[in-house]
Amino acid sequence: MATRRHPTARQARLGAELRKLRDAAGLKAAEAATLLGVSSVQMSQIESGVAGVSEERVRRLAANYACPNGELIEALVAMATDRTRGWWEEYRGTLPAAFLDLSELDHYATFRHDVAIIHVPGLFQTDAYARALFSYMNPEFPRSEVEHRVNHRMRRKVIIEGPDPIPYETVIHEAALRIQVAGRAASRAQLARILELSDADHVTVRIIPFGLDDFAGAGSAMVYVGGAVSCLDTVVRDAPHGTGFIDSAAQLEHFRGLFRRVKEASLGPEPSRDLINRMAKEL
Repeated sequence: MATRRHPTARQARLGAELRKLRDAAGLKAAEAATLLGVSSVQMSQIESGVAGVSEERVRRLAANYACPNGELIEALVAMATDRTRGWWEEYRGTLPAAFLDLSELDHYATFRHDVAIIHVPGLFQTDAYARALFSYMNPEFPRSEVEHRVNHRMRRKVIIEGPDPIPYETVIHEAALRIQVAGRAASRAQLARILELSDADHVTVRIIPFGLDDFAGAGSAMVYVGGAVSCLDTVVRDAPHGTGFIDSAAQLEHFRGLFRRVKEASLGPEPSRDLINRMAKEL
């Protein structure tokens, strides 16, 4: 059983889900290892994502744990056996691993919900907006480093602009639209881009206006990504130490509720488009 030095977030998630099934079955790692016919060290490596696991072993583990969720088992098998090497692999060794993990998460998403408070959602950003943002946030970076990040961000848009787009819904605070990250002309182009993308049937844009009463926000930007089954959903949040992936059942339920509250407080799609149009005319 070969081991990996640096498992991806998806590989680590598979291991974590297998560990959750074991915990739900009330088994210790050593007991599960004995049932599978491996050592405790190997079981630890499987559950940490350091070691891969075959379809046969995933199914044996699920049977040992008496997992009744057939859809979840099939989703875990797919995670274990998929050998896709996506476009993001071109950036391995060039960008931090978190960038690649985000792209892989996008690739397997069934839907995506964003809440944006300060900046335009990444999937909507023009290259001028993204370049200005990365340059400002990382002024010590050489131009080539900034361009790698910009190019990567532009390519991530394939999930809503490619041949097989996923349903995408975003709630954007008016502040994110009014902050001129890249100047007046770039801001006008950015608003036009949002309006253009909002015309697509699979894209829904809602705005939180400044004048809304009793809105405490979502705390910070939030990305909610749908998995093959709901318990494999993932929340992505920015943290002081980097990007954080959240997948516990309680937290997923919390963020589902948070997105519903923010969505309910926002303007509908048509009033949102009207507001964006008015802002564009003001520039």
